[in-house]
Amino acid sequence: MKFSKLGLLTLLISLFILSSCKNQDSIGLGVDAGSQLNGTLMVDSNILVTTLPEDTIATGALSSTLSRTVLSYFKDPELGITEGNIAAGITLPSGIAYTLPTGTITIDSSILVLPYTNGFYGDSLTSKFKLDVHRLNEPITNGTAYYNNKAWAYDAAVIGTKTFTARTHDTIKILNILKGRSDTLIKVAPQLRIPISQAFVNTYLLGDEAAAFRLSTTAFQNAVKGLYLTFDKNATTGPGGNIPFNLDSLRISVYYKVNNAGVIDTAMTSMPVIINTHAVQIKHTYSAKVQAALNNTSTTGLFYLQGGAGLRAKITFPNVKNTFSNVGNVVINRAELIIKPAPGTTIPYRPSQRLTMYTSDLAKQRIRIPDASTADARGQNAGQTFGGYYNSATGEYHFTVTGFIQDLISGKITDNGTYIAPVNPVSSTTSGIDIAPTAQYTERLISFGKNNPSRIKLNIIYTKINK
Repeated sequence: MKFSKLGLLTLLISLFILSSCKNQDSIGLGVDAGSQLNGTLMVDSNILVTTLPEDTIATGALSSTLSRTVLSYFKDPELGITEGNIAAGITLPSGIAYTLPTGTITIDSSILVLPYTNGFYGDSLTSKFKLDVHRLNEPITNGTAYYNNKAWAYDAAVIGTKTFTARTHDTIKILNILKGRSDTLIKVAPQLRIPISQAFVNTYLLGDEAAAFRLSTTAFQNAVKGLYLTFDKNATTGPGGNIPFNLDSLRISVYYKVNNAGVIDTAMTSMPVIINTHAVQIKHTYSAKVQAALNNTSTTGLFYLQGGAGLRAKITFPNVKNTFSNVGNVVINRAELIIKPAPGTTIPYRPSQRLTMYTSDLAKQRIRIPDASTADARGQNAGQTFGGYYNSATGEYHFTVTGFIQDLISGKITDNGTYIAPVNPVSSTTSGIDIAPTAQYTERLISFGKNNPSRIKLNIIYTKINK
């Protein structure tokens, strides 16, 4: 009988304890038996979020990810229109003075080769793109930091054009030119191939008028200047998109026949891009909704983030420090910032796959928060613990900001401006999380800063301490 009463008492106590517990999953701080946190939960949903233009970005020779360059014409129904135009320098075959083969040369075709790379963003199903190629009227030089807002001077004459549907993952077959042997078909990586005017090739490489340009790369580059690639806006149909290319492999391939004393052979030569000598001009024309957010006149409660040197957001935590000043001395066990895309904004265009978060020093320069920096003991494993990746299963981004919030409420740091923005989803640095703006990734995020249950929020678990 005593054992029965004891068992009943134990059961009642257990039920009482369980009924008083909060479900951690419902607040975004999932726990397991080995990592459960004890403390008091505070949920701060009164975060102020302001949409801002992104800083300008060096897309020229000082950019660290030059090879992945995005050519754009995308009419986003929510954000507006993005245009991206490419300027690239080309040089003589093999990058040295060029000697013509002996015999009579006849051009079969000349093709601008643009290898695709991963990361297309837009409409690849119904949109038709018309890409025009021009000659630059100004040189593009190695070692120069060309920013994304630079407008390039180019010749109005079109030297190459193609209308196409973006098939960024489809391999194709081309002729492999073999000297003295029969040519063969080979499969090559996905690429866009644009016919280039034979008159252009004769003028600057193979014709008699090009004799002076073949003598040196300097003479050739001074004459050609470079190429300018842009979409014909009137002939590009559908929403369009942002198409990334590997510009380190850009080249004009020239296929020709040589008749040498009656012996005819096919041959191919290429005018390749000058490595580290290409840049992209990016222009955004925003929708009325985004412009209202930028002007701070929006009533929707939405904020907007956009890669491709587009948009970022400034966030402030007006309640955090005051709240804890009333509580007393506390230790932050865990703090997590949670962001959700606004319902209905992730289809058909996926949200940014990774966001970054950073703050500013007194000079308004970007610096990592403690949780994102390997210079701080709390951020030693920043790549694994900081977060910022989009979880498609939960539809959320999570940032671990424990150190940042602890330093903020203790007065160790001052919030001179804290920001969230899209970032290169695959990059890492020796000093912590990447906080640089990106021109190479163009995804976007629309989220609620207020006026919605899905708004951004900060979950804090803390323990009060006595001093």
